[in-house]
Amino acid sequence: MIKRALISVSDKKGIVEFAKQLSELGIEIISTGGTAKVLRDSGLSIKDVSEVTGFPECLDGRVKTLHPLIHSGILAVRDNKEHTETMSKLNISLIDMVVVNLYPFKETILKDDVTLENAIENIDIGGPTMLRSAAKNYNDVTVVVDPKDYESIILEIAEKSTTKLSTRQKLATKVFEHTCHYDTLIANYLKQAEGEQLHKSDKNEFPETITFTYEKVQDLRYGENPHQNAAFYREIKSKSSGLSSGTQLHGKELSFNNINDSNAAIELLKEFDEATVVALKHTNPCGVASADNIYEAYQKAYKADQVSIFGGIIAANRTIDEQTAIVMKEVFLETIIAPDFTEKALRILKNKKNLRLIKLSSIAEKLEINYDIKKNIDGILIQSRNTDLISRITTVTKCSPSDIQMKDLEFAFKIVKHVKSNAIVIAKNQQTLAIGPGQTSRIWALQNAISNTAHKLEGSVLASDAFFPFRDCVDEAKKAGIVAIIQPGGSVRDEDSIKACDEAGISMIFTGMRHFKH
Repeated sequence: MIKRALISVSDKKGIVEFAKQLSELGIEIISTGGTAKVLRDSGLSIKDVSEVTGFPECLDGRVKTLHPLIHSGILAVRDNKEHTETMSKLNISLIDMVVVNLYPFKETILKDDVTLENAIENIDIGGPTMLRSAAKNYNDVTVVVDPKDYESIILEIAEKSTTKLSTRQKLATKVFEHTCHYDTLIANYLKQAEGEQLHKSDKNEFPETITFTYEKVQDLRYGENPHQNAAFYREIKSKSSGLSSGTQLHGKELSFNNINDSNAAIELLKEFDEATVVALKHTNPCGVASADNIYEAYQKAYKADQVSIFGGIIAANRTIDEQTAIVMKEVFLETIIAPDFTEKALRILKNKKNLRLIKLSSIAEKLEINYDIKKNIDGILIQSRNTDLISRITTVTKCSPSDIQMKDLEFAFKIVKHVKSNAIVIAKNQQTLAIGPGQTSRIWALQNAISNTAHKLEGSVLASDAFFPFRDCVDEAKKAGIVAIIQPGGSVRDEDSIKACDEAGISMIFTGMRHFKH
């Protein structure tokens, strides 16, 4: 039977009504500070924690509930004879319910003007301690951390004067999830505050243990395939330029594949400062182009591969205007992501009922240097995020690329970095002409690119994500009319490829940086 409840909350949503309902059920309420004031102001009779402990709140409220008379009341095992005798001997009353939510640490660190001192003051100590005590003793104590649970708890107490054991266990589980999330936020914030990053170059860049915390954005209709369940979670940090910080303006709910593809498109788009459009399908780009304005960039990206763009994702780093919207409307697209849309563009694109329109103001912001995670069956692989592009530019052939060719080479290399390996990108005039993704052999990737393009490749340039193991790629490039190549270099057979380029009159540069993407 629940006779006594301790209530101390930062988020006071629904707390007055909940406390009144508890009081009407004959439950005594003890409380602290601001919560006690709010409840008293609503007309409730409240006992202060300091009345229970005989000790005043002190140190600017840092110490309120950290007292044996509080924690003994929570932690006492009711059917333990020794505990019962001790409680009676020390004149300690039981606390049957703990209703606590924590200082708003997350909300504090997300403020633009937050200081380290302010963040520290918003680290709750007494709250997590009470929650963990009550959760540990869930067999006897009902612990409530989420205002969403108030209504169902009242219904159970009204029916049986207590809560079901299964309910208390479920609530306890929620508490440990919540405190774990809270502590991880604090640890990650302090790590950033002292300049520690997982991508450091020292040998101990990765800690012995590591924790992450994410908040659910939404449950998804299904996963990568209809028979798989899925949800979308957001990383919690002060700045974000990813999809979770965007606003959907129109269209169907985003699916698992929409989100995954959109993320890939956004990551690639961030390589570019000039007006650029990325068309993407199944996490591989199918058309990328840069131009003086977004209309021209879209037209070039569309014409790069008019077949594969069907049902694809479009990401642009400039506002979508009326002119661009008109031509976009003529193609079946799943999603368009841009920093903004003009009113006329929105009216045009909203005529397509299911077309998802995402406004992502920060789409052009560069990625933070953090980490990349891949889940395997029984663990995770963690690496620093691939934010670099080129280590050095070295011309290794007798002829050098022209300025225009060099611009195209850099353009193509930015793209091949984001194509699944083995990867080949062929481009000209800041437009992709052919892309060969995800082959087990590099020559197959090149042959696939060449055989599946409608473009003439004379005068184009070629980018490879890793070195050429043999000269066969150069020989194939020569047949296609390719005039310049950019690749990392580093093969034991580099000289074979260099010789083949010299024989063909092809210029080739090494970047010293490989970009495998698996």
